[in-house]
This record gives sequence, C-alpha cells and structure tokens, in this order.
Amino acid sequence: MMYLKAFLVGGLICALSQVLIDRTRLTPARILSAYVVLGVVLTGVGLWGPLVEFAGSGATVPLLGFGYTMAEGVKKAVAETGLLGAFTGGLTATAGGIAAAVGFSLLAALLFSAGDRS
Repeated sequence: MMYLKAFLVGGLICALSQVLIDRTRLTPARILSAYVVLGVVLTGVGLWGPLVEFAGSGATVPLLGFGYTMAEGVKKAVAETGLLGAFTGGLTATAGGIAAAVGFSLLAALLFSAGDRS
C-alpha cells in the first residue's frame, strides 16, 4: 500500500508541475525553485511532515522534498547549535544530494562533449 501512496502523491506533484508548465508562462526553472521554497514553507508551518509520514518517498523525492530536508536540517541544527544552525543546517542535511548532483554532472561533462548540433 505504501508504494501506491508514494506513486499517487509523487505523480500528483509531477502532474501539477506539468500543468504549471503548460498553462502558465512560468519557466521550468522558476517552478523548480518555487517547489523548493514551498517545501521549506510547508515544512515550517507543519504541513509537509504529515504528508511525508503518509506518502514516504512520494513526498520526499520531488523538489518539495528537498525543501523539506533543508528545513528539517535547519530545525535540527538550531536545536543543537543555536542560531548558527540556521545557516549551516540546510546545507549539512542536503550535502549528500548536492555532492551527488555535482559528481554526476562532472562525470557527464567528462564523458560527453558539448557542441552545436546544427
């Protein structure tokens, strides 16, 4: 049942993204940035945590989940180190994902050459 919940919630998030791309003038980059910020805000007001409990990876894998992870990292770091945690917690919590993105980007740059295809 957990797979179904994750599929439905993650699919709904992706479908909403596609509707925003098709029906508005928002660029994909702005939608992605808005999703990260929305994930932080929804976590801050206590709405995203229950959805994560319900849907698991369906709510943590999309970019809203990245915002959730950042906000949770900040909350944990502030509880442990005080105000300094507000600046370090988000990066500490998401360091693995950021490092993987940089590493895979470097690998792709080394394996493939960029160029004009026309």
